[in-house]
Amino acid sequence: MSTPDARPWLVVIDPQNIFASPDSAWGSPFFADAIVRIRELASAFGDRVLVTRWMPTADRFTAWGDYFAEWPFADRPADDPLFDLVPDERDLSPHPTLDLPTFGKWGPEIEAIVGRGAHVVLTGVSTDCCVLSTALAAADAGAHATVVADACAGSTAENQAAALHVMGLYPPQLTIADTTAVLAGL
Repeated sequence: MSTPDARPWLVVIDPQNIFASPDSAWGSPFFADAIVRIRELASAFGDRVLVTRWMPTADRFTAWGDYFAEWPFADRPADDPLFDLVPDERDLSPHPTLDLPTFGKWGPEIEAIVGRGAHVVLTGVSTDCCVLSTALAAADAGAHATVVADACAGSTAENQAAALHVMGLYPPQLTIADTTAVLAGL
């Protein structure tokens, strides 16, 4: 019986125009800095990189209906350019982009690729929403998750710090690191 591959996977969460554009209500002022580190990490991870996109759900009969009432600018068709990956992120992964209508991206789609109990390294936006939701769900599912703080972009500096603090309360399932430490551990 062969031993499962223990090398980690890099998951780049939602590097989309809606989170990058300064004109977007959801644009992160830290997006450009995070992207530089994400590209550096992706280069080191090779073919073990997954990229996700947040897509609007068509289900308006749940709390998502209230959500889109609160954020009407994001209530657009899924093919709207606002939901496209930023140009620098389109070539990060040889795998198809995982398009999901949820904050948290951890689920059967990712687990089917990386394997049960895998080690995932999380980057992306926003630290205080989709990264946080993904990290907690991964931990609950038995994965080991490393959140790369300097390769994540929060909505504000305060929200970034708060999200990292909360995720830092979940060791050993969740750990917080920086790009230098992750690269050194590969």
